[in-house]
Amino acid sequence: MNHWLMKTEPDVFSIDDLKKSKDQTTSWEGVRNYQARNFMMKEMKVGDKVLIYHSNANPPGIAGVAQVSSESYPDKTALDKKSEYFDPKATKENPRWFLVDVKFVKKLSFIPLESIKQEGQLKNMMILRKGSRLSITPVSKEEFEHICQLGSLTKI
Repeated sequence: MNHWLMKTEPDVFSIDDLKKSKDQTTSWEGVRNYQARNFMMKEMKVGDKVLIYHSNANPPGIAGVAQVSSESYPDKTALDKKSEYFDPKATKENPRWFLVDVKFVKKLSFIPLESIKQEGQLKNMMILRKGSRLSITPVSKEEFEHICQLGSLTKI
């Protein structure tokens, strides 16, 4: 099992929106970075645990836990000319962009980025690296479990 951190802007789609979604599940559409796409396409598996990170928020931080609930499949928003995620180079035959579905697991007591920075056990997290802007990053099992403890959540 792998562990991940997935960024979302809470004014666009928050942990609460995920919880309110049909079957508490959503497709993680609109990722337009090849490295993040490759994580979803090649490495994410059903059952992988995900930390939901609220970015572009005041303050930014980790808000909850989700789980990968599907294998990757083409992101149809890339083919939709009305979508903000439209990609004119994508075709049905060569979709270019992929996504996975994620399912709500649990809200955490919000963990601000500043608190994460102060935790020595989390010092190697990709989100803390200068210039790291990826919307999806791998997280070690130990980092995941430590964050769950910080968020008053027992191991899941």
